[in-house]
Amino acid sequence: MATVNIYFSLGSNIGDRKKNIMEALHRMDEAFGGHFVALSELIETEPMGFVGGRFLNAAVLYRTSSSAGGAMDVLDKVKAIESAMGRTDGPEYDADGKRIYHSRIIDIDILFYGNERIDNERLIIPHKDIENRPFVMMPLKEIAEPSLKEAFPEYFE
Repeated sequence: MATVNIYFSLGSNIGDRKKNIMEALHRMDEAFGGHFVALSELIETEPMGFVGGRFLNAAVLYRTSSSAGGAMDVLDKVKAIESAMGRTDGPEYDADGKRIYHSRIIDIDILFYGNERIDNERLIIPHKDIENRPFVMMPLKEIAEPSLKEAFPEYFE
């Protein structure tokens, strides 16, 4: 069966941030049927685009069998994990259509799903604007395999 590399960004700025990230990883292990392949160091960062507590951020790589649902199935799984852990806010936008951000117990974003490029109303991969988000790129560069760098060189120059 074919496998796919899935890179995620995790962040938390409410409560015991490290515990939140470890709990999310445990739930992801269960959801994806195996332990992650690589985990970056946790880094502490200021919130971007809103006022709130400092974040702990990490990047993680899972290698899992590709499923019929593909990236959309993975999205549903991580959204269910966020919800189960107490995240209740959905995407919110101002009158100009600009995203409004808030503090959160856990945030799990799919950065890359194999070599796919996806752009639909629910999911954009590579994740939108990651090249301008040091809290994503610093941990990602720590665990990115050569195959990811070759498939998406514009993010790793």
